[in-house]
Parts: sequence; C-alpha cells; structure tokens
Amino acid sequence: MVTQEHWMNTLQRVYYPVLATIGIPSNIITFLIFWRRNCMLSRSSTFYLMAMAVADTGVLVCIVVLELVVKFHSAEPFWARQPWCSLRDLFTYGSYNASTWLVVTFTAERFLAINTWSLKSRLCTPRCALWAIGSIFVVSHLLAVPHLWANVSEYDRQLGRWTCVYNTQASILFIHGLVGFQTLLSYILPFPIILTLNGLTLRHISVCNRIWPAQEPPVSPATATTPGLRVAPLLRSRRRKSVVLLVTVSMTFLMLSVVRAVTQIILRTSGPELKRQDYGLPLNVAADLGTMLCLSNAAVNMYLYAATQTKFRQEFITCAKQGLAVMKSSLTPSTIVTAKPQ
Repeated sequence: MVTQEHWMNTLQRVYYPVLATIGIPSNIITFLIFWRRNCMLSRSSTFYLMAMAVADTGVLVCIVVLELVVKFHSAEPFWARQPWCSLRDLFTYGSYNASTWLVVTFTAERFLAINTWSLKSRLCTPRCALWAIGSIFVVSHLLAVPHLWANVSEYDRQLGRWTCVYNTQASILFIHGLVGFQTLLSYILPFPIILTLNGLTLRHISVCNRIWPAQEPPVSPATATTPGLRVAPLLRSRRRKSVVLLVTVSMTFLMLSVVRAVTQIILRTSGPELKRQDYGLPLNVAADLGTMLCLSNAAVNMYLYAATQTKFRQEFITCAKQGLAVMKSSLTPSTIVTAKPQ
C-alpha cells in the first residue's frame, strides 16, 4: 500500500525551487543596481546592501538549492556521503551567519550615522564598511569550522541509502555545545541587538522631530529661495528615508525569523526522543513553516528596496525597460531588403 505524502513535504517540494528561482535573480539585480547606479544612498550603506545581496545569494545557493531542493527532489542527496556530509554545515551555517550578522551590522552602522555625529565621520565610512563586511564573512565561516567534525555519513540499512547524521563518536558535550552556540549566534543574540538599536533610533528621531520645528525660522515668500533655510527640511527628509530603509530591512528580518527562532530553541532543548519527521506533532509543522519564512529573508530585499526607496525603484524600472528593449531587439528578425529585378 502506497502511503500518501504529507502536505508539508509537498509544500516544501514546490516552495523551495520557487524561492530560489525568484530570490537568486532578485539578489543579482539588486547587486548590479547598487554597483552601477546612483541610488542616493551613502557609500557605506551601499556597500552593506551589496554585501547583503551576496550573502543572501549564498544562503539561497547553499541552503535552499544544494541542501533542501536536492533533499526533496532526490532519493539520496549527494551530501549524504563524504566529504560533502562534513562540508555541508560549514557552508550552510557560514552563509546563514554572514547574512544574519550583516543585517545586525547594517543596523548598528545606521544607528551610529543617525544618532552620533561624532562617531559617524570615523566609523560610518566606506573603508570601515568594507573592513566590517570582510570580517563578517571570514568570522562567520570560521565559526562554522567545528561543524566539520559534527556530522558523519552512515549507511541506513532500513532506508537502503546513505544518510548524514550526527557523529556518534564525538563527545556529547561537543555536540551540545556546538548546537547551543549556533542557536545563540543565529537566533538569540541578533534579536535584542536589532530591537534595541531600532528602538533607540526611532526615539532619537521622535525627539528631533519635536525639537526642529521650534528651531526653524518661518519661511516667507521673500526668503523661500534662500538655501540655508532649506537645510533642516532636507536633512529631515534624508534621515527619514534612511530610517525607513533601516526599519524595513531589519524588522522584516525579525518578523520572518521569529517563528524559526522560537521553534529551533524548543527543538534543541527537547530530548532525543522527539521524531523530527513526524508531522503529526504541531511543533514539527511549525518548525518547517518557520524555516520557510526565515529563508524568505534571502529573497525579499529587492522588493523592500523598491517599495521604500524611490530612487532604487526608478533605477530598477529603467534597468527593466532597457533589458526588455534588448530582448525585443534580439528576438525581432532582421529585415532583409532585396532589390527588385528589372
């Protein structure tokens, strides 16, 4: 008798290829727009957003395509055998850590730029941004190196295929310490940092909005064209756009990650008797739905930028029109003019 596949397996089998198909081109387009176009953002912010596009592409390639799509569309994934079984978590956790902490660092950089003028000139520079981005990518993958000894490939006689499982010869303390550290790094530390910095930034903006109107002189028709009297409104406009971008990116990250964070903490503190593939347990369904939402973070940023940043949206529309024009010209057959016989 053929057992019916659970709807969660069917959903994931369809969802992850669609997510990769949408997300990878979106991140490439985002990177190219920030690289080739002027989106009226500071150079340091532009570098962070470009780095986030690269890290998100790494998440989609390493986790979504090479791990999950292969898992749901092949009888025996290639990473079930060595050396891929050991290398898999190095790249998956490394890319996920980089994507997560780039959001945290971008939040911190925008907090310093908006709230502290004294530190802005020293820390919110393109040079510091490049150093921070490079350090995050390197450290994120270095912290994932211990996972090389966490997994081992074993042949499951009951299933009749190779599987990648936790190394039973490794110390229990090592495995639990590794799981606990990754949970802390990915799901516990980023949340309070982002929430605290966003709260302080919004509080600062609220205070400034109450102070600035009282300090601004009234603008009469005779002085309406005076540049100096328009400085404060211009600064407020730029600061408002920066805050909208910051809050949109960071809070979307938190909202899409919170379900996975909670379920992963529960799963990793539960006993080994919990059967992870048993979808009769609501916790397993919630955990996989949380994973789907969390990985959506790697595919949505282009749409967030287009919705909140006018200049990015204009550049995206321009690039789309140019791309369509090139495609149209390449698909249009060339007209061959032949001379009529006399």
